[in-house]
Amino acid sequence: MGLIKLTDYLSPDQIYHGDAKILLRRIEPESVALSIWSPPYFVGKNYEKDLSFEDWKILLRETINLHYALLKPGGFLAINIADILCFKDESMPKIMAENISRRKIRLTKEQILEVKTKHPDWNRYKLAKHFGCSEQTIDRRLNGNNIRGGKYQSQTRVLIVGGMIEEMALNAGLFAYDRRIWVKDAAWENSKWHTISYRSVDEFEYLYIFWKPGVTKIDRSRLTRQEWTDWGSRGIWEIPSVRSNADHDSKFPTELPRRAIRLLTDPGDIVLDCFIGSGTTAIAAISEGRRYIGIDKEEKSVKLSKKTVESYRKYSNTPSQMELMMEETESKYEIRNT
Repeated sequence: MGLIKLTDYLSPDQIYHGDAKILLRRIEPESVALSIWSPPYFVGKNYEKDLSFEDWKILLRETINLHYALLKPGGFLAINIADILCFKDESMPKIMAENISRRKIRLTKEQILEVKTKHPDWNRYKLAKHFGCSEQTIDRRLNGNNIRGGKYQSQTRVLIVGGMIEEMALNAGLFAYDRRIWVKDAAWENSKWHTISYRSVDEFEYLYIFWKPGVTKIDRSRLTRQEWTDWGSRGIWEIPSVRSNADHDSKFPTELPRRAIRLLTDPGDIVLDCFIGSGTTAIAAISEGRRYIGIDKEEKSVKLSKKTVESYRKYSNTPSQMELMMEETESKYEIRNT
């Protein structure tokens, strides 16, 4: 890629439509104090449905790698992502868990084998008639297969992401600096999802913070004494999830980037979000007197985030108007200082 003219750099306080892997190259070198974003989680949403697992890792790796040049020395990259991801993996052995608690028929493999010993010529249909069940039940007990799931569909793979993210950052020249655990509302807490297996209900995510070598300004006065006590020095941040995802299906609450911005940057600094989504990070930056650059490959997300910013600026003259706008444009986020 050739040299970029100064006039070709992306201007702050704008949201751009395009591929992050391309547009990040157009950000002025060493100009960003904090880049904070949440990547696609590779869970099958519309904006990532064309990505393979390898494509997803390449996207994450290249995006992180491009940050070294654009971050100020001593600046930060903060990535919000779940600590584990669950997705279908065709390469994983198709082994179905034997979920005893969900059985409607209390029939064991040993009972079937006992009858088969007496009647070795019986097929599964005769065995099903003998036990008063379906032939699928006989098959599941004998072979460990679930006809409606595990036998034909790809298994669900669990990926622990922390080490992978850290390795990508290290290869880019960025060093792990800190992490915050965002405790949110438990996903699926009102459903039966968490009874299917021993896997826990999803109720927290990580904010992994990486540092570009250089002089980092440490200034506790960025926060009030109460803020420092309540969350500035705390590793666990309890912030309620977004109340609705009606306009965008992947939102984090404004309070999450707001805290990172207050903690790690000064007024006038540039904050970057290369997966801007609904515009949450831009709103957080504006509210704290910082500049922002937003990028998203989805045109509808760019339009939504620009509208969110426009509405915020319109209603931010007084505190009461600001609060009203936040309720309208962020689908009633419940923002709370813990």
